[in-house]
Amino acid sequence: MSDSQPAEPTEPFDARLRKTKKLGQILVEEGLISPADLEQALLQQSRDDQPLGRILISLGLVRESDLVAALAKQIGFRFVDLGDYTVDASAAALISEQVARRYRALPIGHEDNKLIVAMADPANLFALDDIRTLTGSEVQPVVATASDIDAAIRKYSRLDQSVQAMASEASFAVEDDLAEMERAAAAVEEGPIVKMVNLLISQAIADRASDIHIEPMERDVRIRYRIDGVLAEVMRSPKNIQAGLISRLKVMADINIAERRIPQDGRVGLTVAGKTIDLRLATLPTVYGEKVVIRVLDKSSVLLRLEDLGFGETAFHSYQRSYTKPYGAILVTGPTGSGKSTTLYATLNIVNKPDRNIITVEDPVEYRLPGINQIQVNPRAGLTFASALRSILRADPDIILIGEIRDRETAMIAIESALTGHLVLSSVHTNDAPSSLPRLVEMGVETYLVASAIDCVVAQRLARKLCGKCKQGYKPESTELEGAGFPEEAWPEITELFRATGCAACAKTGYRGRMGLYEVMPVTEEIERMTVDRVSTEELRRSAKRSGMVALREDGLAKVRAGQTSLQEILRVVA
Repeated sequence: MSDSQPAEPTEPFDARLRKTKKLGQILVEEGLISPADLEQALLQQSRDDQPLGRILISLGLVRESDLVAALAKQIGFRFVDLGDYTVDASAAALISEQVARRYRALPIGHEDNKLIVAMADPANLFALDDIRTLTGSEVQPVVATASDIDAAIRKYSRLDQSVQAMASEASFAVEDDLAEMERAAAAVEEGPIVKMVNLLISQAIADRASDIHIEPMERDVRIRYRIDGVLAEVMRSPKNIQAGLISRLKVMADINIAERRIPQDGRVGLTVAGKTIDLRLATLPTVYGEKVVIRVLDKSSVLLRLEDLGFGETAFHSYQRSYTKPYGAILVTGPTGSGKSTTLYATLNIVNKPDRNIITVEDPVEYRLPGINQIQVNPRAGLTFASALRSILRADPDIILIGEIRDRETAMIAIESALTGHLVLSSVHTNDAPSSLPRLVEMGVETYLVASAIDCVVAQRLARKLCGKCKQGYKPESTELEGAGFPEEAWPEITELFRATGCAACAKTGYRGRMGLYEVMPVTEEIERMTVDRVSTEELRRSAKRSGMVALREDGLAKVRAGQTSLQEILRVVA
């Protein structure tokens, strides 16, 4: 079967293409495939009766974007890679999502008084006429891959004009008295406010946000997402929807909507796009109204394997030796938001077996894990870390997870549990691993108990990963390498590092996703003796390095050399 056989509609503008050149000839001339590749694909086409383009993609001989770009060039259309193109959100909002999906087309900007429309099939005259009529603009079609257009439609059709329209429809003033607050709650149970909240949450999940900040300002309401650890403003809404928006969120989280003078918190369980999501909501009274922060907890993230978090090989094996022991204490340390909970939960996933009784005491319980007994601290009811731990020890545990060691009483019970045959996992707040042992001593725990009970300390940070689509290689100067702390003998080997540039795929940040930086310090006999002797943190650090510990900065620099992140990012997160 020759490659002139009519293709299925998955290959756009095929009819015009057949009047010019055969698909295989175009791709060979463009240097995208070799004659031998073409012959292989044609042979498979004769057996499978599939379009040639689809076969070439399935065999890995050509990428979809390269294929579409070659076809576009051949018939005289410009190709646009939407992954690298900054789409004008106001242009994208000119047509409805239904129209965009029907024609697989999306306005992406303006040039020379024409509306630029990315299309999978730019020869679709019906689509061009409809878009011209709907927008009142002269249309200039360009070609993009179907998958890129679908992704762009999902991204740009959620908020923008639709949210603003809902905001206008949902606007109403709410007085301070209880009756008005109750009417506000009833009003937002059905209507545009519900849709607006759902859109904010679904977009946050699609954008991989960890937190949603809804912040009343003097004249409007600012909405920001924390993505990869950095806050970014998403939109501003009219001030007159503030009461309805916040009331809706408080109703969802079962929070008292009449109380606006004190902080409150609650939680909501949702299923979005087939994923189970927990939202932890906290309110904070400010001078312009209640600020609401929503922590987005994706339950699939607790199923991550330790190997996927960013451990170096040496660090991982050191940590593995500790959590596979039947007793002893493991501490994970770092500032708030450094991924401590993720590391602890990933560890629990490994040690969670039917023959073990695992009990946790947390504040709050962020993720609910099957097969594990989890206790939520409630200080108002007298259930503190210390009181919960005393009860836990009477419940025959094998493994105990303590969300955080905050005081001497909790530290003492944790240490004693580790010494009496339990594996104890917990966290503390220190800057690095060696500082954790003196911190427990400062809490009032005897040095010999700290030295005997602690088996391993893990310090960690989260660093943003470079965007794979736009990261840019460069040759670093020796002054830059020296300032970062690279050893001088390694300079000749470092011929290329990567920096962030920014593209549409990473929202112009240059980064997409995060990974852990780890410093794993096993407590050796030497470190035990030094702890008992109350030596300085710096001496403990030197001893740990002699035993093979890789410091946080060194782990970060190794990831810089591997092209996973940038030098600037490591200097931002590690002192």
